[in-house]
Amino acid sequence: MTNLITITKALSNYLDTLKRMFEQSEKPKADKEFFQFVKKETVPYFDLLEKWEFQALQAIRERKSTLHSQQITSTKENMETLILHSYYIDVRKRNYMEINKSCHYIFNQVIKESQGEK
Repeated sequence: MTNLITITKALSNYLDTLKRMFEQSEKPKADKEFFQFVKKETVPYFDLLEKWEFQALQAIRERKSTLHSQQITSTKENMETLILHSYYIDVRKRNYMEINKSCHYIFNQVIKESQGEK
């Protein structure tokens, strides 16, 4: 469970970084060079997200979490969406913030439950 907590905290911190990027960036040009930059920057986070989903779903199967598997899957998909929207500023701020808040909520729940809080 400790590894799940570590991964979840790292993703939660990354959410904050993405939010700052979203708020401070201007809409970039969508060219091949920028795409390669984004791909290189985000691959480690997509990999970390995959590990998080696997471990969080495992915690649910082992009845160590009261969350539902769909919440984990949706959070992973939302986080993937946020990663891309943080580089390609192509969504309304309100929608972005709602998705960000939703991801934070689930990450906080995972951390609380992993630490024995319910």
